[in-house]
Order: sequence, then C-alpha cells, then structure tokens
Amino acid sequence: QVQLVESGGGSVQAGGSLRLSCTASGDTSSTNSMAWFRQVPGKEREGVASIWLYGDSTYYADFVKTRFTISRDMAKNTVTVYLQMNSLEPEDTAMYYCAASAIISLASSDFTTWGQGTQVTVSS
Repeated sequence: QVQLVESGGGSVQAGGSLRLSCTASGDTSSTNSMAWFRQVPGKEREGVASIWLYGDSTYYADFVKTRFTISRDMAKNTVTVYLQMNSLEPEDTAMYYCAASAIISLASSDFTTWGQGTQVTVSS
C-alpha cells in the first residue's frame, strides 16, 4: 500500500510563491502517476496538475498552466512530487491534496490513494 505525505502549505500574499511536496512510500509498484488536487469547502475537488513518473508527460488545469509547475524526484524506495506555485492569487486558496494512480489523469475518480492535505491560503 502507498502512503502519501504532503508538506509545504502555508499563508502567503497575492503574487507570492509556495512549493508543495508529496512523498510516496510503501509499495509504489502500481503507482505510475501522481497528481495534485485542491478543494475548497462546498466545492468539488479539482485537478491541478499531474505527472507521469516514468516519462515527461505532465498535465495542468487551464487555471494554473503558466503559474504552477509539477516535478518529481525518484529515489530507490520513495517518490517525491513537487508543485511549485508562483504568482499565487486569492482564488488559489484551498486544501491541496496529493494523489497516486496507475494512470495519468486529472480526474479525481482515477485516483485511489490520497494524502491528508495541506492548506494553502493566499491573502490579497
């Protein structure tokens, strides 16, 4: 089973930057992609960015395409995925979740393993 642990959230002013990290450990043999999602209370969880762990494929939601960058660092027994967020806007305020899947996707239904989430708050 895969365990995901996120870190890096916090509070920042509009225009600022944050970098989120997600480390996957355990049995990652079936994990081929990882992604970041976000959710605000009362709204559905939405895909932000996803990355294929064994190639160059990445996908971004239109609302973050030029501001956020997803990347990965592969180690022997762990995988770490980062989300570099620049030019943050108050609308980016949300709980950010890391997720793992066998396929690359931005649909939450394709992901079976989730982290606990890390809060990002952007003030104007």
